[in-house]
Amino acid sequence: MSEASAIVTPYYPEAARNPGWRVALAAFFGTMVGFGSLLVFTFSVFLKPLTGSFGWSRESVSGAFGVAALCVAVCSPGLGHLLDRDGPRRVILPCMAVFGCAFASLGLLTPSIFHLYAVFAVLGIVGNGTTQMGYSRAVSTWFDSRRGLALATVMAGVGTGAMTLPVLAQRLINGYGWRSAYFALGGLVLALGIPLTAVFVRERPHAGPHSEAPPRGTTVGACLRGRTFWILAAALFLSSVSINGAIAHASALLTDRGVGLQTAALALSALGLASFAGRLLTGALLDRFFGPRVGCCLLGASACGILLLARAATGAQGVAAAALIGIGVGAEADFTPYVLTRYFGLRSFSTLYGFTWTVYAVAGAIGPALMGKAFDATGSYASLLLALAGATAIAALLLNLLPRYPKD
Repeated sequence: MSEASAIVTPYYPEAARNPGWRVALAAFFGTMVGFGSLLVFTFSVFLKPLTGSFGWSRESVSGAFGVAALCVAVCSPGLGHLLDRDGPRRVILPCMAVFGCAFASLGLLTPSIFHLYAVFAVLGIVGNGTTQMGYSRAVSTWFDSRRGLALATVMAGVGTGAMTLPVLAQRLINGYGWRSAYFALGGLVLALGIPLTAVFVRERPHAGPHSEAPPRGTTVGACLRGRTFWILAAALFLSSVSINGAIAHASALLTDRGVGLQTAALALSALGLASFAGRLLTGALLDRFFGPRVGCCLLGASACGILLLARAATGAQGVAAAALIGIGVGAEADFTPYVLTRYFGLRSFSTLYGFTWTVYAVAGAIGPALMGKAFDATGSYASLLLALAGATAIAALLLNLLPRYPKD
């Protein structure tokens, strides 16, 4: 079956005067405090305080991450449909409000593990409305030849949050306790994410869902019947299991091996810094080179990082491993929305992106749970991390099976 024709949006000047850069900058700050940054990258910082306060096992607490990821998996296609139908701002704003309030409410946790699971379920239901999935459609309508760099600007917000929020969370926990840390971080979502989104985030006129000439592209059904989507989905699944598993337990793994709490948090910040750099690098490379080749190389770096983490015994090794993993995180975040627009256009972009998030989130639920189970059973993460490094390498190789972009 032939691939759907690629759709190139109508020309719009893409110099610095393009109003789309304001949209991209607002999206940068939105994703910086969204689900993919705040919850994912601070989870391991809160892991030991929660197990210490309530006597929960690491596997049980990791199950909350799994609950959130599964809710993301179930809800992402529906959110994507709403984004395609109603436009980003109408979806992002209520999701951001619920996410910020729910995250702050973790400061009121009770000893019931089901309380934790219930809050994480709410975070997962609205989560992708606060991530790059929510913002990418709006930004993509403003750019064509520089779309890779524009999307990289959005994704760099996640990297910035990953670089700063773990250290901030650890300092808040050290100074004021984990409950106050949850209150403060939830308030940050409401104070930063909502105003900027309300004022600046919008689709380019005549590119919206109700315009006279809506974006062209492939239907969802045609996409799902082709092999391109499923190759991408398989690579995302393997990389998500591996990378999310490693990230969720990185801080606990390093402190188990004698690394200090602040140094372990620094390793997560190094991951965020590398993710930030990886996003900008990937965005620039995607505008110049064939996307699957770029993704293959950068996921290969993550495989090396997971392999190093399996043997890390010092803070320096932990920081180096986290940095290599972060490069792949940045690559995946840029790569997926970019290649979706190049293979399938913007007509059903958010819905298709939602399906890829379902795949990514299901795998993201499995990875941390596997890590927690491995530790509770053996007292070590090392053997499983070796297997996850291999899975990430396979994901990188799968990207080489993607075809050339279809012509107009």
